[in-house]
Amino acid sequence: MNGISVILTCYNEEERIRSCLETVSWADEILVVDSFSTDDTLKIAGEFTDRILQRKYDGPASQRNWAIPQARFPWILVMDADERVTPELKEEIQAIVSSPDTCSGYFIRRRNYFAGKEIRYCGWQRDWVLRLFRRDEGLYEETRSHDYHPGVKITGEPRRCRAVMDHYPYRDLKSYLEKLRRYADWGGLDAHQQGKRATFFRLLLHPLGRFLRMFVLQRGFLDGMHGLVVCTLAACYVALQDARLWEIQRSQGSAES
Repeated sequence: MNGISVILTCYNEEERIRSCLETVSWADEILVVDSFSTDDTLKIAGEFTDRILQRKYDGPASQRNWAIPQARFPWILVMDADERVTPELKEEIQAIVSSPDTCSGYFIRRRNYFAGKEIRYCGWQRDWVLRLFRRDEGLYEETRSHDYHPGVKITGEPRRCRAVMDHYPYRDLKSYLEKLRRYADWGGLDAHQQGKRATFFRLLLHPLGRFLRMFVLQRGFLDGMHGLVVCTLAACYVALQDARLWEIQRSQGSAES
């Protein structure tokens, strides 16, 4: 049996979920796993599918691994509410699902946008994610307590799709800053669990190094003002992450003394 199930995990995504689901309405099944949204997310999702499950959020890898066995079809396409399947990607996925000459999983490149503009540099142009795979041959790796970009482990070697997926990760600057703060907190906790230390020189040079790598080596300057803002915010993220690591170290030192 051929066929594809789209898995979408979400929480309070009333502003973006419709645009996402409209681009996958052709799928054989849409499975929405909601973390008890308090807005109109479920109402909107109900216009596209009757398969809506609710589960307490326990990290992206855990949430998706729980959803995969619930899917009814042999192929899985994992989506976030801020992603859109392009017409070209739709055609390619349908060809893959119906063809006997396929592998266990496929990487899809995300075409990223910020403040209404596609970011072509800054390292964002190499954003490949493994999102299309056979249900019985793919599983997310639950390696870290706050892994917000978990990877999928599949049977065999994955291939790459030619078409792209559009990605709108930030509604506006405010949402960017909110996500930056949350990810920086998780990043600091993970760095601590990995045994890293927030030294004077790390706090001083790590953010600068991130900015120079993205803005100069990855040619973020070619994205103009948008690129400058993206690279600056990335450096701020690194600074906040290291500051959080430093805070954890201080609190542990105070507790031990």
